[in-house]
Amino acid sequence: MAVKKTPKSAARTAAKPRAAARKTAAPNGPAASEVKSGAKSEAKAQVDRALSLAKRNVEQTSAAAFNGYDELAVLGRGNFDAFVQSNSVVARGFEAIGMEVLACAQRSVEENMAQARALIGAKDLQEFVDLQNDFAKRRLERVLAETAKLTELSTKVANEAIEPLQKRVDATVDTVLKSQAA
Repeated sequence: MAVKKTPKSAARTAAKPRAAARKTAAPNGPAASEVKSGAKSEAKAQVDRALSLAKRNVEQTSAAAFNGYDELAVLGRGNFDAFVQSNSVVARGFEAIGMEVLACAQRSVEENMAQARALIGAKDLQEFVDLQNDFAKRRLERVLAETAKLTELSTKVANEAIEPLQKRVDATVDTVLKSQAA
């Protein structure tokens, strides 16, 4: 018996082979497994690239940090050496100032003894007053001269002591500016 095809049944019959073709090319077909395999290998490649990039960044950052540490250690040693040098200058300066003060005190005692002998040997009141005025004038001049000398010596010591520290400050500023520029 022959089946008479109606337009509706013809459309159904034509749709059946298409549905069957879709079922055949479904995920279990060879094309789907190749797509899945390609996607997996692409994802793996992306992960490998990301890990490689992260590893390189960590290595670069570590190298920069260790280089910075080495520079900091060198800078610290230089600063310590400058501090020791400055303290040495200060110690020698205080020694020189102390010796100068001691010499001033010794001269003062000697002059006071000489002045006392002169005042004891005065023949009259006018000579006594003249000797005392002369002594006061010389004493004031000597105190001013010694003060100027001690001030000059102190200034010299301070300048010499600050010099190594100033050089280190300059070197530190240069190092920091260079590292920021890089």
